[in-house]
Amino acid sequence: MKVFKSGDPWATVVIVLTVGLFGLSLAVKGFTHELFLDAGVFLVSVKLILMASKNAAAEKRLELQLSQIKGLLAGDVSQDVIQEGKSTGNLASRIRQIC
Repeated sequence: MKVFKSGDPWATVVIVLTVGLFGLSLAVKGFTHELFLDAGVFLVSVKLILMASKNAAAEKRLELQLSQIKGLLAGDVSQDVIQEGKSTGNLASRIRQIC
């Protein structure tokens, strides 16, 4: 699973703990109507972890784009800053190429 390779050890701890408690709840209470409540809590935990990992990925992309724009505004038009290799045109068109 990609969540386990995200580098966030706390997300892994929360997933393992939630699965363990969900399994313990099934063993203690059995398959009763409270199973829906337990499943709901489990799904909310998983959803929060997935949202956090998506948010972290979006943050990395935004930081990369901002650093590229900052490099363009500083006048650095090297190939490292513009990954497409297109350095023609004015500054506004180069910024649009990044975004």
